[in-house]
Amino acid sequence: GIFADLALAINILFIFGVLTAFGAVLTLPGVAGIIITIGMSVDANVIIYERIKEALSNGKVLKEAIKEGFSYEGAYSAIIDANITTFLTGIILYIFGSGPIRGFATTLMIGIATSLVTAIFVTRLLVDWYADKNHKLTFNTNITKGLFQNISIDFLSKRKIAYVFSSVIILIGLVSLYTNSLNYGVDFTGGRTYTVRFDQNVSANEVASSLKNVFGDTPEVKTYGDANQLKITTKYKVDDDGVNVSDEVQELLFTGLQSFLPDGTTLEIFKISPEDDEEKVGIMKYFEVGPTIADDIKQAAIWAVLGSLVVVFLYILFRFRKWQYSLGAVAAVFHDVLVVLGIFSLFYKVLPFDMEIDQSFIAAILTVVGYSLNDTVIVFDRIREFTGKHASWKFGKIVNMGLSTTLGRTINTSSTTLVVLTAIFLFGGDSIKGFMFAMIVGILVGTYSSLFIASPILYDTSTKLTKKE
Repeated sequence: GIFADLALAINILFIFGVLTAFGAVLTLPGVAGIIITIGMSVDANVIIYERIKEALSNGKVLKEAIKEGFSYEGAYSAIIDANITTFLTGIILYIFGSGPIRGFATTLMIGIATSLVTAIFVTRLLVDWYADKNHKLTFNTNITKGLFQNISIDFLSKRKIAYVFSSVIILIGLVSLYTNSLNYGVDFTGGRTYTVRFDQNVSANEVASSLKNVFGDTPEVKTYGDANQLKITTKYKVDDDGVNVSDEVQELLFTGLQSFLPDGTTLEIFKISPEDDEEKVGIMKYFEVGPTIADDIKQAAIWAVLGSLVVVFLYILFRFRKWQYSLGAVAAVFHDVLVVLGIFSLFYKVLPFDMEIDQSFIAAILTVVGYSLNDTVIVFDRIREFTGKHASWKFGKIVNMGLSTTLGRTINTSSTTLVVLTAIFLFGGDSIKGFMFAMIVGILVGTYSSLFIASPILYDTSTKLTKKE
C-alpha cells in the first residue's frame, strides 16, 4: 500500500509537471482525466500484486514471484493493452473533440504515459529494494490471505438474467429520455450572467445553495477576481426576453442574496446602475450569454466518441485476433453510457442535488467510457491467456475462470476508486455532486458490465460462430 501510494504521488507530480511545462489550463474535465489515470495507476499496481500473489501461492520464492509479476507474461501484457486502448481513445477524442473534450483527452494521455512509468518502473524499484533487504513481503494480510483465491464462479449461467435486467433498465431509461429529457445546464441553454460585489468575502457554494431556493435550479456561481465578487449565471426564464423578466430575475437574485448583503441594502441599491462605483455593493455588470456548447461542439463530441470506439474495436481485434472481443468491449461501453444517461433522466427531479448536463457531465461520461474499456480489457487478457494455456477446456470454462481469477483485482480497483469518488461526493461541495454522482454510477455500472455484459457477449458470439462452422 505504501509503495502504491508513493508511485501515485510521483505520478501526480509528473502530470502537474507536464501540464505546467506546456502551460495547460486545468478545468473540471481535465480533473476527470486525472482521476481516471489515477484509477488506472492503482489498477496497474493491483494487477502486479495479484500476479505476485499467484506466483507465491504456486510455490515460487519471493524474488522469483516478483520477477514473474513484473514480466510481460505476468502483469505487463494486461497493463499495456489496457493503457494503449485508453490512450488511443484519448488521441481520437483530442483530434475530433473540442473544448472540454480536448481538456479531458490531454490530461488523460499525459496521465497514461506517466502512470505506465510509475507502475512499471517506480513500483518495481521500491519492491526490489525492499526484497533485497531480505524483508518479509507476503502481499497479504491476515484478513486478506486466501481472499478471492481458488474461487470458481459460473458467471455465464447468470448471463440471460443479466441481459434481461440490463435491457429493462436501458428501456426504462430510453423512455425517460424521450418523455422526461435531461436537465440541461447553462452550458447548453444559455442564461443571464450577473457580476455581484459584496462587502466581505463570500463562499460560492453557500451562495449557490441559497439561490437555488429562489430560482428552483442551482445557478452557476464562480469567484470573479477578488474573493468578495461573484459571477452568477442563471437559466431562469432564459427563453423569455421581456424587460419585466430581467427585473424579476434581479429581484429574485436580491432575495436569495439578502443574508450575504450588509444591513440597509435595498433593492434599488442592489440593482445594476450606470455609475461605475468601486465601492458599490450589488450588481456591477449584467449580460445575457448564449449556450457555450453549440451544436457543432455537441456533434464533435459525438463523432469523437464514436471514432474512439471504432479505433478501440480495431485495436482489440488486432491484439486478440477475434472480432468477438471487440464487440463485447464496445457493447459494454454503449450499455454503460445508456444506463448513466437513463439514471440522470429518471432522477434529476428527485435527488437533493443538481444533476445538470453540462461540460463536466461530458467529462464524466468520457471517464465512464475509459474505465469500462480498461476493466473489460483486463478481463479479456486473462481469457486470452487461459485460451492459450488450456486448449482442452471448453470455452465456457475458460471465460468463467478468466472472470473468477480477475475478480479480486476487479473488486479491489473498483473499491479504491469508489472510496475516492465517494469522499469527493460527500465533502467536495454542492457544485460537483452531480459530476461525482455520474462517475460513481459509471464505475459501478462499468464493473457490472465487464462481468455480465462484455464477457457473456464474447462467449455467446464465439459459441454461435463455432456451432455454425
